[in-house]
Amino acid sequence: MINYKSYLIFLFASLAVSIGLQMVLPFPYGLVAALALFIGFPIFMRKRMMSKMRGGLGGSSSSGGFGSGLFGQNSDSGPKVKYQCLICQKVYNARECPRCGSSMKRAMF
Repeated sequence: MINYKSYLIFLFASLAVSIGLQMVLPFPYGLVAALALFIGFPIFMRKRMMSKMRGGLGGSSSSGGFGSGLFGQNSDSGPKVKYQCLICQKVYNARECPRCGSSMKRAMF
């Protein structure tokens, strides 16, 4: 899932660039540039890996961030789970069957 070789290459390249920036720029600007590089590159790598895992849907606003559910899956999209009562065979979305009140159910995907 994670390509460690490319991640290490990317990490050491960012380290080399940040050391070069600190040597070229004066003290406070070089430090700020190095910190921005060390914060920005992992965020970029994470977004790139997440877009690969989603199948190239990286640009949409509902596919990540604060509006997403567990593990980046949006709870509003996708198929809803319906249940079928094992006693009266009614299909419903509640905890208990609205017809007979039974909690014995079978999930239907």
